[in-house]
Amino acid sequence: MPQSTGPAVTKGRIKQSIVDWCFTKTGDQWSFEKLCQVAKELGVPSVELCAPSDYPTLKKYGLANAIAIIDMSPDAPFKKGFNNPLHWPRVIKATTEAIDAAADFGCDNVITFTGYAASDPDDPKSKVLTREEGAANCVEGFKKIMGHAEKKGVTLSLELLNTTDDTHPMKGHPGYQGDNLEFCVDIIKRVGSPRLKLLFDIYHVQIQHGDIIRNLHKYKDYIGHIHTAGNPGRGELDNKQEINFPPIMEALLEIGYTGYVGQEFIPTRDAYEGLREAVTLCDV
Repeated sequence: MPQSTGPAVTKGRIKQSIVDWCFTKTGDQWSFEKLCQVAKELGVPSVELCAPSDYPTLKKYGLANAIAIIDMSPDAPFKKGFNNPLHWPRVIKATTEAIDAAADFGCDNVITFTGYAASDPDDPKSKVLTREEGAANCVEGFKKIMGHAEKKGVTLSLELLNTTDDTHPMKGHPGYQGDNLEFCVDIIKRVGSPRLKLLFDIYHVQIQHGDIIRNLHKYKDYIGHIHTAGNPGRGELDNKQEINFPPIMEALLEIGYTGYVGQEFIPTRDAYEGLREAVTLCDV
């Protein structure tokens, strides 16, 4: 068992981050201020996917924002994306605003998504885009905003999400179009900007593909951010799940990855204990 007090990060070769929503909107539901306090105690330099309104608190604690979220409320940001021209006005506006806010704060990464295949994910009768249509639309849509991202020095990281787990709205996303590594990387290649990368979420990739270490090596040139969570269940990184995280962290060092690894698991027990264990485990 890891020590119970003091910094959990002692080596620091892997830059870690804590994902806001997992600890402020699930489980014990900490305040954002408490989350920042915990990050400082553990020696974690970043809290990520937080709203720009939280940036002053990050600054207060001297923390980075490893990757910024886009605001597509009332819709979840991953539902209506670049794969459908109907959504371009909203998603381009939201992404532009996120890029600007991130750049002003000193964050150089913004999350992005393909969107669901259905034109209206909440309407089962709405038109469903083919993968070819969705990919072509993503390429065209991203090209409309990459110039701005490049000018601001901000990378957009396109996240692969699994479409297999239908037990919880944040454990899986049936209907999401970017559920395949080759599909996402093909879009990135066709856009052709150094500021469009892949968000390699270990939990989602494990469900869709497995073979995590081989895929890290295969797609190393396209990876812009990493997320973690145990599988099955998107819970803690403990011995009740199937992913062996230390060798994966070693593989990240082998491929020369210098970005952040965001802890994005949903706590199923004491949140502080689980987070401390996860941070210690990934501090290889």
